[in-house]
Amino acid sequence: MTKPLPAVAPNTWDELREPMITPHGFREYDARWRFPDDINLPGITALGLGIGTQMIESGVPPRIAVGNDYRSYSLSIKNALSIGLMQAGIEVLDIGPCITPMAYFAQFHLDCAVAMVTASHNPNGWTGVKMGFHRPLTHGPDEMGRLKDIVLNGEGKEAPGGAIKRVDGVMDAYIDDLCGDFKMSRKLRVVCATGNGTASAYATRVLERIGVEVVPLHTELDYTFPHYNPNPEAMEMLHDMARAVKEAGADLALGFDGDGDRCGVVDDECDEIFADKVGVIMARDLAPMHPGATFVADVKSTGLFASDPELLKHGIKADYWKTGHSHMKRRVAEIGALAGFEKSGHYFLAEPIGRGYDDGMRVAVEMCKVLDRNPSKSMSDLKHALPKTWSTPTMSPFCPDGEKYQVLERLQKKLD
Repeated sequence: MTKPLPAVAPNTWDELREPMITPHGFREYDARWRFPDDINLPGITALGLGIGTQMIESGVPPRIAVGNDYRSYSLSIKNALSIGLMQAGIEVLDIGPCITPMAYFAQFHLDCAVAMVTASHNPNGWTGVKMGFHRPLTHGPDEMGRLKDIVLNGEGKEAPGGAIKRVDGVMDAYIDDLCGDFKMSRKLRVVCATGNGTASAYATRVLERIGVEVVPLHTELDYTFPHYNPNPEAMEMLHDMARAVKEAGADLALGFDGDGDRCGVVDDECDEIFADKVGVIMARDLAPMHPGATFVADVKSTGLFASDPELLKHGIKADYWKTGHSHMKRRVAEIGALAGFEKSGHYFLAEPIGRGYDDGMRVAVEMCKVLDRNPSKSMSDLKHALPKTWSTPTMSPFCPDGEKYQVLERLQKKLD
């Protein structure tokens, strides 16, 4: 394997031939770059060869489901990644365009590893890969560190046996798994907001299947994102959802991010309920059915998971953990928690509710079930029943990728 160059040289002969990868794109639990500014297509192929080499090195079966989100360039990224995987001797199962949770589901459905090409909630111009070898987990710091070494040091190894196969029917199987035979027993009018992202192909279909009256809000697929970047943690999207609830007289709004692994909620009073508080509402509903259960919450979340009297009454234990979808998934699995809740809207619902991975569609279905089990209560009633606490929206000041880790190092030194 050719050792990648550490920066992209645009509009050059080598850009079309040699792998070019900015190293800071390797994060603690996934990989993200601006494309084509920080990685080129040969660099994506080198990443695929690295993932395949790591699979062989780890002893997992050489089969991987590969999907992509709905962006104009994601298919070319997936194809370049697949070439690298095949070079490593891996059988690639192309499940087509999809939301990230469907790719995670494919690990169970097809009994294989997963690599999902997605920019997640980031704006156009970004791309990335979320990967995992052991369901329902995705790569953590150790796995990402090893993958970074393989790719950047040119340690990828080619092997025979690589192939690619188109696999159809995963979406239908995924939606069947989500919905089962559940049907609402109460009337519920829900604003379904997808910001024209990948979730647009799923959300309305899922909600209508369980018997919800859907009020669509920007549910047409459009990878230019003409209204705003789909991110249910961003106030722009939440305010739009609140406006739609008021205009439609809806019972609530459910909003999804660009790759469908997060869900945001606005209640019938047009109030944005931050995801950690929605998690407490869900935990309160689950607690009587699962007394003594453990819930994991990320450190940005409300303290109510540990102090709410209703949860304590049922012996619920709270475990606060590192922010990050991979960290949270792993923690839920390690300690056998019933669920994990992250303030960003990633929820990790384990058996018997879900499969342990973050899934915005699963959260939407389960929130509808919560309201179905409480037929005399509105979403705002459930909100008002919580002890009074105060919090702010997540604040994310911009810092260039090349500088943010240096900033963190300086802060750490000051704190030490």
